[in-house]
Amino acid sequence: MSHQHITVTQVGGRIGAEIGNVDLSRALSDETVSEIRQALVRHKVIFFRGQQLDERGQIAFASRFGPVTRAHPTVPSLPGHPEVLDLDYSRSEARANNWHTDVTFVENPPLGSVLRALVLPPAGGDTIWANSVTAYDDLPPSLRQFADSLSAVHSNAYDYAGALADLSQNARERKAQFESIEYETLHPVVRVHPESGERGLFIGGFVRRLKGYSPTQSADIVRVLQSYVLQPENQVRWKWQLGDIAFWDNRATQHYAVADYGSEPRHMRRVTIVGDVPVGVNGQRSSVIKGDAAAYNRFERLAA
Repeated sequence: MSHQHITVTQVGGRIGAEIGNVDLSRALSDETVSEIRQALVRHKVIFFRGQQLDERGQIAFASRFGPVTRAHPTVPSLPGHPEVLDLDYSRSEARANNWHTDVTFVENPPLGSVLRALVLPPAGGDTIWANSVTAYDDLPPSLRQFADSLSAVHSNAYDYAGALADLSQNARERKAQFESIEYETLHPVVRVHPESGERGLFIGGFVRRLKGYSPTQSADIVRVLQSYVLQPENQVRWKWQLGDIAFWDNRATQHYAVADYGSEPRHMRRVTIVGDVPVGVNGQRSSVIKGDAAAYNRFERLAA
């Protein structure tokens, strides 16, 4: 694919590209935004080196791809910037070292996320993204057909942090804040991408159970499907530098922040873009079981 306003250099064989010849702090033309969006949909996660963005610039860039959400449905935002989630990973209990897709416990999870690095450890602290479309393509045909028929309950009360008894006081408080309003949504396990038409596995760390299956059966089935997401062929690993911006398609990826930097600081800020309601292979749409996320997607509501 040729581009007139940006350069695109593929990073991984199946996922990831570095975008060049663009300054995100400047006003971008519609043509440039269109080319960036095309690269996002094709490569699933795109990276920009050497950028000089503050919170306003980060919000302005994200807003070119759709209305932005509040920072998070339950976690407080950065003071003065309701759209920005402040992610200080200096404390071990705050680290997102689990495979997940952002905010899948609401009816319309974000279209995408824009992440900016403020402070980085001297070594480590990479982030890994996985392509859920190629993971789906790798499934044997019979397993693909089975996955097409499944629906999963996603919830923010899913205990990915481990047993409560093993948590520090700070971790307990953070967990209580994260679960202060409980959300549950039923999503198709295979999602049809609204722009590309590709099919991808829509699972990850917030899956609690599969509809029609016991917790044990659900865990076994999801583990098999997730093993395809975890294949190295479907992943790209990004070594952060200050000035980097990562922008990923939340509809077609999972990600994992590698917690290999001990007590060193790691500080990021994230802005998310309002997404659509996922649709499965047979046309089934996601449905809310518990929780009202209208305030989270407040920008979409105000624009309606």
